Amino acid sequence: MPQEYDFPFRGCLVHYEAPEISRGVLATGEAEPSQEADVYALGASLLISATGWRAVEYPDDAPRPVQREAVANGRRRPVKAPGELGDLIDAMLSHAPEDRPTIHEVGTALS
Repeated sequence: MPQEYDFPFRGCLVHYEAPEISRGVLATGEAEPSQEADVYALGASLLISATGWRAVEYPDDAPRPVQREAVANGRRRPVKAPGELGDLIDAMLSHAPEDRPTIHEVGTALS
């Protein structure tokens, strides 16, 4: 890859960051990716796709540190997707990484 296109990853949209990722970025400027954080991101993607709402409440024009504080502190909207999909998304968006389903469990639930 040409060097002018090789740049360090700078993060993602905060809407999809797991609380532990936001806490890490706020504390140290860095974060360690994990499968649990990926499950959270997929849950956030499913929620916004199903409802049009991002998972965490903060002003639309809030700067990234304010957005990350909201994510890190768990200011999550209630999941209002219907039925089993809503239950799955709610579990995927758990504030505690260990309480989220595995990606295998998510795949099984979606199939």
